[in-house]
Amino acid sequence: MHAGKMHAPDRHTAGFWSADDFRAAVEMLPLISVDLLLRNADGAYLLGLRSNPPAQGTWFVPGGRILKDETMAAALVRIARSELALDLPVSAWTPRGIYEHFYDVNFAGERGRRTHYVVLAFETRLADPLYALPRTQHRDYRWISPAGAIRDAGVHPYTQAYFKEHAA
Repeated sequence: MHAGKMHAPDRHTAGFWSADDFRAAVEMLPLISVDLLLRNADGAYLLGLRSNPPAQGTWFVPGGRILKDETMAAALVRIARSELALDLPVSAWTPRGIYEHFYDVNFAGERGRRTHYVVLAFETRLADPLYALPRTQHRDYRWISPAGAIRDAGVHPYTQAYFKEHAA
């Protein structure tokens, strides 16, 4: 880049790759992602029915991957905005822990193409109800108690694990 000239980042430098490039990266590297545990005033948590692989068709907490050159704080704010339509500062979220998720399928639903996530989980309590949730990653949403999530076979085991560790 020349001094004084700004160039718009291409999709590669902005954290987005072609499907083939991303497929190759997923084959070789773990992805770093953020999971959002959103608790309401009644102590229930928001789960979404996943539209996309790798956890397609299961109830899962909202979340997303951190993009290349994106700080963790910026990712947290972006993911909360895109997944929940919430504009919350980083200070509203409490770190919950670091987890690993392993799948035998990739983002394209291709079996035998493993996906490995290193997940940074964050929790917040929401005082006001949510009215309009995005339908890009989840086709439905529901609030569920931790005990209900543990008992529900439709809730993904990785999401159940968030609640099991606090139930002991």
